[in-house]
Amino acid sequence: MTHPHDPLDGGATGPRDGGATGRPLQVETHGLDVIADSERRGTPRSLFWPWFGANVSVLGLSYGAFAFGFGISFWQALVSGVLGIAVSFLLCGFVAVAGKRGSAPTMVLSRAAYGVRGNRLPSVISWMLTVGWETVLTALATLATATVFDSLGWGGGTETKAVALLVVAALTVVGGVMGFDLIMRLQTWITVVTGVLTIVYVVLVADHVHWSTVEAIPAGSAQEFIGALVFMMTGFGLGWVNAAADYSRYLPRDSSSRGVIGWTAFGASLAPLLLLVFGLLLAGSSAELSTAVAADPIGALATLLPTWFLVPFALVAVLGLVGGAVLDIYSSGLALLSAGLRVPRYLAAFFDGVLMIAGAVYIVFFADTFLAQFMGFLTTLGVPIAAWAGVMLADLALRRRDYDDGDLFRPHGRYGDIPLRPLVLTLAATAVGWGLVTNGAARWLTWQGYLLEPFGLGGRTGAWAYANLGVLVALGLAFLGTLLSGRARVRSQEAREPSPALDDGVLNQ
Repeated sequence: MTHPHDPLDGGATGPRDGGATGRPLQVETHGLDVIADSERRGTPRSLFWPWFGANVSVLGLSYGAFAFGFGISFWQALVSGVLGIAVSFLLCGFVAVAGKRGSAPTMVLSRAAYGVRGNRLPSVISWMLTVGWETVLTALATLATATVFDSLGWGGGTETKAVALLVVAALTVVGGVMGFDLIMRLQTWITVVTGVLTIVYVVLVADHVHWSTVEAIPAGSAQEFIGALVFMMTGFGLGWVNAAADYSRYLPRDSSSRGVIGWTAFGASLAPLLLLVFGLLLAGSSAELSTAVAADPIGALATLLPTWFLVPFALVAVLGLVGGAVLDIYSSGLALLSAGLRVPRYLAAFFDGVLMIAGAVYIVFFADTFLAQFMGFLTTLGVPIAAWAGVMLADLALRRRDYDDGDLFRPHGRYGDIPLRPLVLTLAATAVGWGLVTNGAARWLTWQGYLLEPFGLGGRTGAWAYANLGVLVALGLAFLGTLLSGRARVRSQEAREPSPALDDGVLNQ
């Protein structure tokens, strides 16, 4: 997964006036800034391109092999993928509405539901998720480089991986520390080239698709289908939902909510849906390819190409992954600030880069397989993120007025400091959710699944063990709990008069 930038954000100086190319590059120093109404511009339609460009990546092809790993047929994998992608990005569209109602990043707007300092808990979870994604993308770029070098006979061993990791990490950290100005100058052409390259890739490897082999794959159980569905949700939209309002916060407050939802969901879903279909056809045609993707998703896809196309494929694939990791560092830095760390944004990004390098070293040099760790990571953090999304979506559905910008930063304001109800609800939904998922392939997560036996679902080895019901349960419990118990609190908040100026009694970011 790669992440989009705000379609109207010009980095350190506010909305774009046609691009960032007219300003000299400098380190962005802004943190959790509030966007003034005078700086809001654009239409919901402008959300399409950043979301579309962010999800045009050859990594989307690998999800075909990931889906078959659940033991299901092509048609089951297709339906689970379409539903998982569409529904999860629709949730992003709903959260994006908060951006045009407010004037701050997603994890600041979340304070309306959790309180100003109570929101530090979901901010930490969001930070962990974004750091995890940047780590995964860096590791993938490293593994892909090594695979291509090996295919070219240039050596793809430990030394190549070490050098590749250093280069990828350096590019990522520098981009994250510099901020949006540098990222935006590179993003447009990387998006275009990646899209064109993906089309070329499809044309070159189309003869590897064998429909008779794909069609012969036997169907799996309902539990395996649900497991694939939840995996698709956590791998796509639920990996974005904690930042979805970041990219709509420059829109005018009177923008169409339906437009924000529709263009966000459509733009984000279109490319993954198309890539998934071809990825399923490729992986279903070759059991060997499907197995290789589990260990090295991008590199395995490169092995199907003629030698002359390996270098351009690897270059653009790696650049796309680096671009996503750079934006993840930017978002994780903001989440860390929202969690209460009082340092400049660029130092938070640098700190996250150090953690990213350590995690990538583990995946590249010590992990048994990529897929086991990846699935464990997505499912484990997918549960609390789903719980947070349930609270956030229900809170947003209950609101009839825009957020009060000043009180989002005041512990004594209308949103409160540390309200217990949303925190307890999130923790309870997470506890139930972790009890209904298993991650046996990742040894450090074998403690999960503790409710499968008490609930009569067959325990950690039963039919429901890998259905990952916990993600859906956490989302549903948190949503219904907030919807049923939060109405009075929201009405009381919205009945109060507008707060004083932003500089009066606010928390220091």
